[in-house]
Amino acid sequence: MRRRPAATLPEPGLADLAPDQRLRRLELTVSRRLDGLLHGQYRGLLPGPGSEVAGSREYRPGEDEVRRMDWAVTARTTVPHVREVDADRELTTWLLVDASPSMEYGTAALDKRELAVAAVAAVGFLTAGVGNRLGAQVLAPDGLRRFPARNGRTHLLGLLRALLAAPRHGGYDVDRPGTRADPPTLVDGLAGVQRMATRRGLVVVVSDFLDGLPDDPDAAPPWEAALRRLAVRHQVLAVEVTDPRELELPDVGLVTLVDPETGRRREVWTGDPTLRERYAQAATAQRDQLRQALRRSGATHLALRTDRDWSADIVRHVHTQRRLATAPAASRGGRG
Repeated sequence: MRRRPAATLPEPGLADLAPDQRLRRLELTVSRRLDGLLHGQYRGLLPGPGSEVAGSREYRPGEDEVRRMDWAVTARTTVPHVREVDADRELTTWLLVDASPSMEYGTAALDKRELAVAAVAAVGFLTAGVGNRLGAQVLAPDGLRRFPARNGRTHLLGLLRALLAAPRHGGYDVDRPGTRADPPTLVDGLAGVQRMATRRGLVVVVSDFLDGLPDDPDAAPPWEAALRRLAVRHQVLAVEVTDPRELELPDVGLVTLVDPETGRRREVWTGDPTLRERYAQAATAQRDQLRQALRRSGATHLALRTDRDWSADIVRHVHTQRRLATAPAASRGGRG
């Protein structure tokens, strides 16, 4: 039997980017009222977590709402009981995936684009369920690519394969300016999601959020208003993808830095410690600016880095959101 010749290291595949044995047992907690719900896992627009009666169970003081008391069963058993209900509709999740040239940068095991695919896989597995649907829009330099909302594992795997197989753009071609129309911006992608997500649901935006970020730290990014409009109707999860070299500059001598979006070049002497310190301070201020903009827009923020265990970061985020969703209103700053 002939042996196959040794091959070069393959690109990260679905098995590498989506270890569903760690993620499928978790679920994203949706604390907003949604149009599409299933099996009482999420809160719906109708009173209570659902509308279909599924039985009764004993009342748990401090956990159950009094308005859900099943008085008939309580009178019959002389023990307080509450009604259990199932929601009768499904959850629809919309994804906006940034595939612009800046997302092709990376200096760790994964680049930013591969990490974005990993985040899509995680969201897909976490929100999977009978009747739940997943739709997506991919923001690429040549336009918006749309994937209609459908359910099923086959649809999710097809979306992941399309993202992994999408051609690399290689950044801006400075030798041929004007040969390509202006690429769509993050604002265009958010507006597209707004048009397609007609019913309340979960919107997940996966990006580095550097598109149009102003130099003035007090100025709002152009995408903040569009994200805020989405957060009024939907629950929005903003997945920020970063690389360690975007936060600190290593001492590697003279380097040429190229902006993949505009093609601008600049030679930098990284041996200057003052320059590296200024770079780190500017990067920290930029990330603070981004976090504040996401907070003002009403989106939940999940930060992922190419040099960290992304699945562990997602697990921690999900557990945190579940604790916040089940905590009493008084502990979250609401009125008791």
